[in-house]
Amino acid sequence: MDRDNRYWFPAKRYGWGWGPPTTWQGWVVTIAWFGAVFLGIWMIGLRRSPVIQVAFVIGMSCVLIAICYWKGEPPRWRWGGDK
Repeated sequence: MDRDNRYWFPAKRYGWGWGPPTTWQGWVVTIAWFGAVFLGIWMIGLRRSPVIQVAFVIGMSCVLIAICYWKGEPPRWRWGGDK
């Protein structure tokens, strides 16, 4: 299997972290994550404390980061020359 095909989320070329997904599975996760965040914020409602909404988004972001760690290229600082 090609090195790039086994990772749903490739490492960014510059800096630390992951870039856009390169597989359909990564795109499904990304779209589902955005949908869950927007749906969750809508269900929480605007009348509740903004702190609850921020806590929800932070929690959902932790879930996405965990999936990126699990199915993405190992993160490390990159200067652009190595790919």
